[in-house]
Amino acid sequence: MSVEDAHGGMVTGDDISLLIVEDDKPFLTRLARAMEGRGFQVDTAESVEEALVKARAHPPAYAVVDMRLGDGSGLDVVAAIREKRADARAIILTGYGNIATAVTAVKLGAVDYLSKPADADDIFAALTRSGSERAAPPENPMSADRVRWEHIQRVYEMCERNVSETARRLNMHRRTLQRILAKRAPR
Repeated sequence: MSVEDAHGGMVTGDDISLLIVEDDKPFLTRLARAMEGRGFQVDTAESVEEALVKARAHPPAYAVVDMRLGDGSGLDVVAAIREKRADARAIILTGYGNIATAVTAVKLGAVDYLSKPADADDIFAALTRSGSERAAPPENPMSADRVRWEHIQRVYEMCERNVSETARRLNMHRRTLQRILAKRAPR
């Protein structure tokens, strides 16, 4: 079965099932509608627990998973899907993007990692991109503030999310680090 989307892309194969895991209900609804319009058979979940039940019962061919959900990490969902279905194409969406979690997501089987806000076209392209295709380089490279933030996040992940240890290694005051961690990533 194949379905052509309005932008000329193709969803091909016998199984075009897509699981979208997102706790932002309005975004989930819009994305589900957009992906149905591109030919996917969409199922949705709003929590890690609900997604794990659905992924184990009927592992999807495709998945779009939010990184941080109310009851846990979307990485657990990606791992569960890949455990049941090695050929599944999963991507991670997050508003808290950093290099350390992107690397972890790829190691667990995600094929791409997109920062929010990502539109339906970007998500569709990431899901359907072949293994040999490369994503286009970013038009706007990371700012110096973003590079600093990424480094702090990487050290924080290496220290297993221990603020005191991270602050010690970065030679930074603990409260300063806490303020940085509480903010969204700079552009």
